[in-house]
Amino acid sequence: MYVTPETRIAEYEAKGWWSGITVDTLLLQTMAGTHAPLAVIDPPNREALDGKAPQRVDWAQLDERVDRLAAALHDHGLRKDDRIVSQLPNTIDAVVTFLAAARLGLILSPVVMQYRQHELTHVFGKVEPAAFLTVFRFQDHDQAALAAKICADQDVKLMLFGAVDTAKAPGAIALDEAMLDADRAALAEYRSDNPVQAGEVLTVCWTSGTENQPKGVPRNHNHWVLNGDVMVEATAMQSGDTVLNPFPLVNIGSIGGLVMPWLRCGGTLVLHHPFDVATFLTQLQQEKVSYTIAPPAVLGALLKQPDLLAKFDLSTLRTVGSGSAPLSPWLIEGWRDRYGIEIANIFGSNEGASLFSNQHSVPDAAERARFFPRFGAEGADWEGRTAQIMKSRLVDLETEEEITAPGSVGELRLGGAMVFDGYWRAPEMSQGAFDSEGYYRTGDLFEIAGPGNRFYQFQGRSKEIIMRGGVNISPAELDDLMVGLPQIREAATVGVPDDRLGERIAVAVVPHEGESPSLTDVTAWLEEREVAIFKRPEFLVTVDAVPRNAMNKVVRDELRAIVLAKL
Repeated sequence: MYVTPETRIAEYEAKGWWSGITVDTLLLQTMAGTHAPLAVIDPPNREALDGKAPQRVDWAQLDERVDRLAAALHDHGLRKDDRIVSQLPNTIDAVVTFLAAARLGLILSPVVMQYRQHELTHVFGKVEPAAFLTVFRFQDHDQAALAAKICADQDVKLMLFGAVDTAKAPGAIALDEAMLDADRAALAEYRSDNPVQAGEVLTVCWTSGTENQPKGVPRNHNHWVLNGDVMVEATAMQSGDTVLNPFPLVNIGSIGGLVMPWLRCGGTLVLHHPFDVATFLTQLQQEKVSYTIAPPAVLGALLKQPDLLAKFDLSTLRTVGSGSAPLSPWLIEGWRDRYGIEIANIFGSNEGASLFSNQHSVPDAAERARFFPRFGAEGADWEGRTAQIMKSRLVDLETEEEITAPGSVGELRLGGAMVFDGYWRAPEMSQGAFDSEGYYRTGDLFEIAGPGNRFYQFQGRSKEIIMRGGVNISPAELDDLMVGLPQIREAATVGVPDDRLGERIAVAVVPHEGESPSLTDVTAWLEEREVAIFKRPEFLVTVDAVPRNAMNKVVRDELRAIVLAKL
């Protein structure tokens, strides 16, 4: 299935911006040339996640698993361009599912494990999947019951990894068994007759913005292969490197930030789930990791615990990617000067924003913490592939005029080969996402700054999203969900600063007369509606009125000030 115009594919492939190869072709090319002894390593606590023992597979074993899963999906009626939704922990099965979808030509829509009925119903309605791939159990949660209910409601095939009790999931397909008996010859014949093209959609990932529901972001094989190349440049990753992934394989941060550069470099991908500092540090040491990613709050907290870090050998770790919140020079200097580890400052989004400052492009720690090269901006020349395949500019939000000098804050607009083509089955949202010149409106505010005016400096977000632990959360969605709460006449949510997570969620409520709603009332209401735990507010304040503008929209900056004064 194509959503990218043929003219764009032809232009970018002719320029060499897009390689014209599929993710599966890249897998086969890398497998043929790598000398890494292992391809993927499970988290050591996997058995507690889904009941299966942790595994370590080499590249040939990985390829066989990918082929067997693709064949099993084919055996059960899935064909090229069919959509599948996956909800999997960070295990080898998640990696294999992504690569099997690429091999068979399926469109994969991965979601986080925290999603419940509310979020899954929205995703299923948009994607209309032919199958739902998940695990029989996840930690102490009855995942099979949730999956069976939504699949029955939506008439979708349920496919489960792990030991499957058919009494709890009637009609479910046990994928581990299906893979053993899969007809790989039939798959090969089908693929020969139905080749996958690099311009076809591979994934639909989900992102939250100011709208009241998550938006699907389709990306094709060309997008993902290029994403891997960009991140190799951003992180100075080398052939054969071992990388540690602590983020779920559901979006550009993990798939683009770690899986695709690993696939390009042919090293070892180490998986981690859920985030645990002691396990994280142990894996860095035991697996001799060269590169990983971590939020600024985690890196800052670790830097303040030298006695803890002294217990671990981090000598193989060269670079850590970080972002989602502003960095400090102290953090970059501390890791470099004390441990010889460079911090790459990375700014990205599912839609294709991709800016980075590393030790090569911005050696000075103070500048690296604040500035990003103006890749693709007129008059700001930068070397490297990323600068060649993207376009960027700043625009005044009131006048729509381009900003070309320091002193004014404007919205970052992006174009080029990393940028998506529009939201999944949302033409009105897609139209509003791009300006009159075809640049993507990031919703993020920057200013031209730094030596020679060659940099952007982040100033804030024009969008109202809450960023909790690196995850975007729509306040409008939460506002809508709380409309029916009996004790509350009006409610609105905002993000409040937090040292560890970046932001936490606070709700301001206007009670009905005589009512005194509590935070427990709000979280219980959301739990009844099966809203993901990470979206539930952690603070509640009572207000006389929610501030709104002439268009009756919540003025969240004003509301945030009110909330902070009351906390």
